[in-house]
This record gives sequence, structure tokens and C-alpha cells, in this order.
Amino acid sequence: LNIFNNHCDRVKMANLAQTINVLQAVILTDEEKMLLTPTYHVMKMYNVHYDALMLPININTEEYTFGAEKLPAISASASKNNDGVVHISLVNIDAKKANTVKIEMRGMPYGTIEGEVLTSAKIGDHNTFDEPGKVKPSTFKQFKRSGNQLEVELPPFSVVVLSIK
Repeated sequence: LNIFNNHCDRVKMANLAQTINVLQAVILTDEEKMLLTPTYHVMKMYNVHYDALMLPININTEEYTFGAEKLPAISASASKNNDGVVHISLVNIDAKKANTVKIEMRGMPYGTIEGEVLTSAKIGDHNTFDEPGKVKPSTFKQFKRSGNQLEVELPPFSVVVLSIK
């Protein structure tokens, strides 16, 4: 995976036509109760890309096979905000296998790295009114760097966002 310190275009936010109490809801309510779904958490994690400069990113990844279908196991996007912070979003769709990604930070000095991950023990886990926080983001530290290379160990079925300052 290579990330380059130049931009392509401004990144715009994804939208959902309906957000509450619908299929793939962001928020669920039941009278006075409310819960945030994993979809909400992913959208919140990805908001770091809004109005940022998209950075080109090349990725080589294994394929994930499900039945007769084959898809790239890892997808990635990167952007740089007005404060110079680079954000890298990584998704591992493999429900059973962790995948390692090596990121070469070309032309970008970097100091601190922080990460957040959304994953759960079982692929079918979801938030309910009895367990509203079952699936929620947590601190992610499964990375190491050496020079200008960053190695990230993505848990199975996970979304990771790294902030590089």
C-alpha cells in the first residue's frame, strides 16, 4: 500500500436518505429509548474525510472468497485535512482472518499515530436496547512503524481509521 502526499479532489460525505428506524438505520428508537447502530459508528469514524483532500492510495490485497464470489479483502481510503492530519481508513471484510497491511508514507513526515477500530467477536453482533453498546468503536493500537513504513494488523471483519500527525 502506498500513500502519496498530493491530493486528487475534495472528499464529500456519504448520505443516507433515511436514518432513523429503517433498514440499515443509523439510529434506532423505541419510545424514550435510543441507540446508535454500527452504521452510525462507521459514518462517524469516516467523518474525518469530509472536506479533506483525498490522497491517492494504491493497495495490493489478498482476495476474500465467499461462495463463488471473490472480492478484495482490504479496502482503503486516505485524506489530509486542513490541519495537515492524514487519515487512513481501512476495512477488512474477511470475517475469519486478520490481514496485515504495510503502508509506505511517501514524502510525508509523521509523528504521532492514533487509531480507532469498529469490530466485534461475532459477525452477527449488533446493538440492541438491552445491549446498546455491544458494537462500538474502541482504541486501536495494532500497528507499528519503522522509518516511513507503517504495518497495520487488521482484525477480522473490522473498520479501522488511523490519524497521523
